Amino acid sequence: MYFSSKFPPSGNYKAPICKVEIDLSSPGLAVCELERLLFTGKAIVNHADEVWPRLYIGDQNSAMNIALLANHRVTHVLNANHSKQRDGSEIYQGTNIKYLGVEARDSCNFDMSINFLTAAEFIHKALSVGGAVLVHCAVGVSRSATLVLAYLMLRQNLTLVESICAVKDIRGIIPNRGFLRQLINLDTKLYGRLRKTHA
Repeated sequence: MYFSSKFPPSGNYKAPICKVEIDLSSPGLAVCELERLLFTGKAIVNHADEVWPRLYIGDQNSAMNIALLANHRVTHVLNANHSKQRDGSEIYQGTNIKYLGVEARDSCNFDMSINFLTAAEFIHKALSVGGAVLVHCAVGVSRSATLVLAYLMLRQNLTLVESICAVKDIRGIIPNRGFLRQLINLDTKLYGRLRKTHA
């Protein structure tokens, strides 16, 4: 398969209950625990998977297949693999697809958090008007996944653990450790205190 989608068209989706307890108060320990949780996720068998209604995480190949994007009614593409050398937007000229490029390195030292709000707003606006969004990077497991997890936290009011649980059984993801630390910091900011997350 190229794209995987299994959400009902109604859009009345609720994230699965996540019966996992992870102590986010110890960043080093929390990263290891989150990695263990992520490793229980589904293996990647598709170029793109719908991880939330009308929200896909995919790889570079999925972003370049205009016919399949049209077939899945993708109206917006967020490219976390954008650079001046690999612009990416030119492929969508002549289509109605809106494009946002984020220059990001898949490095533990890269500050992805500076893109969290911009990416979340781009996704939210697209979904709010009935659009469908593909968030991609090179492979579709770290940079793109990090931006989608941040969106679920910022706009769908899920905790980090709930966001991971909502995505991992649909698409195997593994943000790098630096990105996981930044997502832990976002979780802490959103909820105002360090706390245990559990169902």
